[in-house]
Amino acid sequence: MAFSKDKPQILATEVVAQSRLFKIESLDLRFSNGVERTYERMQPSGRHAVLIVPVTADGDLLLIREYSAGTERYELGFPKGLIDAGESPLAAANRELKEEIGFGAQRLHPLKEVILAPSYFSSRMTLFVGQDLYPERLEGDEPEPLDIVRWPLAQAEELLNHLDFAEARSISALFLALKYLACEE
Repeated sequence: MAFSKDKPQILATEVVAQSRLFKIESLDLRFSNGVERTYERMQPSGRHAVLIVPVTADGDLLLIREYSAGTERYELGFPKGLIDAGESPLAAANRELKEEIGFGAQRLHPLKEVILAPSYFSSRMTLFVGQDLYPERLEGDEPEPLDIVRWPLAQAEELLNHLDFAEARSISALFLALKYLACEE
């Protein structure tokens, strides 16, 4: 289905804050109907990210539990991280698996590229399912060792209801991985 609408005109842009990872901009916009509005957005460092749903030969999902400063608690989710300069999403996915769970994947299947919060943030993340895992560890950049949690794939419904499994990217990736794995059988 084709969509045809003129994008709003950007009248002014101002950087209102900047950190090591983000730049916050204020945008004055004029929409096609003449309405003017000010929006704010975060511009990321320019690096995209990956998230991987690792599945063992025994039919277990491998998750990590790590501290999340945004929620000020430990969250359960799938391995993820930024893509390094000059690195492909596929190579980044395998590197992140090795750094975070101590396994690489012989097979990495891209599920979908998602935009995290398009109203405020342009950062993209490629979601993968990783299979045919083999042990290999790389040194990561985590400030403390990550807890690795094995979860039976057959109990994915219970995982979706688990209080610590609340991150939208991991939930989306799980649904896409389940669909992919069901078609693969």
